[in-house]
This record gives sequence, C-alpha cells and structure tokens, in this order.
Amino acid sequence: MKETFNVAVIYGSAREGRFCDTVASWVVRTLKTDREITVDTIDPAVLNLPAANTGPEHPAVQELHAALADADAFIIVTPEYNHSFTGELKLLIDAAKAQWKRKPLAFVSYGGMSGGLRAVEQLRLVFAELHVVTMRDVVSFANAWDRFDDTGNPIDEKSTNAALHHMTTDLKWWADALREARYPQHQLPDAIAS
Repeated sequence: MKETFNVAVIYGSAREGRFCDTVASWVVRTLKTDREITVDTIDPAVLNLPAANTGPEHPAVQELHAALADADAFIIVTPEYNHSFTGELKLLIDAAKAQWKRKPLAFVSYGGMSGGLRAVEQLRLVFAELHVVTMRDVVSFANAWDRFDDTGNPIDEKSTNAALHHMTTDLKWWADALREARYPQHQLPDAIAS
C-alpha cells in the first residue's frame, strides 16, 4: 500500500490581490508537517483555463487533468463571493469529470461574517454530482482579514492548526478507504504498488 497521500490544495480564487494566497499558504505549510501527506497545488490563476469548453486537448486542461488524477484527496480553499463560490472555481471543477470521481474533498473557507460557509454548502451539491465524498468538518475563517497576522499565520495558530489536523485526519481515512476501493490490492497500477 502507498505510504503517503497526495493532497491537492486547490485555490478557489483567481482575483488579483486575493486573500486566498494567505489562507492557502498556511494550509500548505501546515499540511507539509504531516509525514503521511505530500502536497500539490492547483491554482486557477496559474492554469489560465479557457473560458469556453475546448475539450481535453487544451494544455491547461491537460495539466489540470493530470494534477487531479494524481491526487488521492483534495482541499479547496474557497472565499465566498455574493453568497456563493467563484466563477473561476466552477470553471476548474467543470473542466474535469473522471479525475474527481470517488475521491474525498475537504474545505477551508473564508469570508466576512459567514466565513465562506455558504460557498461550501453550494460546493457540496456540485461535488455530489461528481461522486466526490466531502468531509463534514470545515475549517472556516469569519472576518478572515482580521484572523491572520502580518506574516500570514493565523492569530490563533494553535486552535486553527488543530482544526486543520482534525479535518485532515478524516480526509486521510477516506483517501485510504477510497483508494483501496478504486485500486484493490491485486489491481494496483505499478506506480502505486511500488
């Protein structure tokens, strides 16, 4: 069995000057302290996916498909825009299908008073259609701009790190269970079996 889980941290915003960089950087730094996790990032601002559905032959779509396929689990760092999630995130989600299927996903959300939770609730409906298992627990930052210091760390780092660890424990459990279901021991691809 594979000893680590590859977790793809997906940025939920591509807006210039986005606060997503602060929150996602903290998530990535914290996840990298877990020996059972390797971390990749998927950033719609870097991918620059085409607005029109051009199919899987577009280089950005190919890059996205490869990154999603390599992941055992996902964490989406999402803001809340107008009581929902961003158009860039929906474009990224809709650019793939099979690569999401039967994998677990967790959320770190941020925003104003609601902490991005309305975006998370809508994203759960979208991911149910893609056969993705979403974690019940969410790490949420209400009034996020006041919750991080000038170095990009949460002001209450102990409790926020504990919340992320708690959520990630469930994510790893599901990643293990679903990977075993997708690739029973006798059918493991060579890259995973070794």
